[in-house]
Amino acid sequence: MDDLVKSALQRIPQLAGKDNLRVNRLGGLTNLVFHIEDGDESYLLRIPGEGTEDFIDRSVEIHNAQLAADAGVSAKILFADKSDGLMLAEYLSDAVTMSPDLFSLRENSPARAAIALKKLHTSGAQFQFRFELFAMIDDYLGILTKLGAELPEGYHEVVKAAGPVREALDANPGELAPCHCDPLCENFLDTGETMWIVDWEYSGMNDPLWDLGDLSVEAGFNDAQDREMMEAYCNGHASEAEYGRMVIYKAMCDLLWTLWGLIQHANKNPAEDFWAYSIGRFERCKTLMGSDAFKRHLAAING
Repeated sequence: MDDLVKSALQRIPQLAGKDNLRVNRLGGLTNLVFHIEDGDESYLLRIPGEGTEDFIDRSVEIHNAQLAADAGVSAKILFADKSDGLMLAEYLSDAVTMSPDLFSLRENSPARAAIALKKLHTSGAQFQFRFELFAMIDDYLGILTKLGAELPEGYHEVVKAAGPVREALDANPGELAPCHCDPLCENFLDTGETMWIVDWEYSGMNDPLWDLGDLSVEAGFNDAQDREMMEAYCNGHASEAEYGRMVIYKAMCDLLWTLWGLIQHANKNPAEDFWAYSIGRFERCKTLMGSDAFKRHLAAING
């Protein structure tokens, strides 16, 4: 056990002073995440990554994570420090961490994810923070300017080309609901019967269909998986407008997370090649926005 983990554990009343803890490092792109075993008890320890305070409000995250647990869609929070985001949560030992491959292999998993998201969205919880897509794009661009970071060629032109999307969404706003806003596959844990959702760093009040479009992108869903997800979410039938919003958000989440990846690249986050991550997302966004189908989906939003 390294000194960083030891120091963190000493701050947590349930675990401070214990010498026989078993510690296993888990995944995580921006944070350090560990499985902690104390005899028969299991916990998940999250130590915030260096530099994440520039773009994550830990007080908001912890508030929202507690409400998500209360809604029955996330792990119970056992300890949290709102000053820096150190967190101890229940470890969901009977659940499998999802991936794009597992969403294809595990039967009905897109539907289970949709049901979990619907449970969150209809919980009545009032999350702190308003997730505003275009304001966040501006904020991330400001961070990148401060860092002197490079942008992919043509990024500003694509943001300008997204103007009609912004106009359509402004003219036809979705009803705000508590949303995860960053539904990576790895943020879903599946028991085969129930899908749990974890990691609330970017959560806030948002158009619920953002979560569905973003999940589709992260999991690489094909048309059949998109339909399964949307039909489960919409109780059997998704309207053209609902389906269109989901597809529009596929492009917009790539536009936003391109910038997030560039911030990780500029901060020299070693978790993966974030330049390649950003370029891949940006190219996928451009391809979708340039398609005839995208125009049809945008028209469906406008009625």
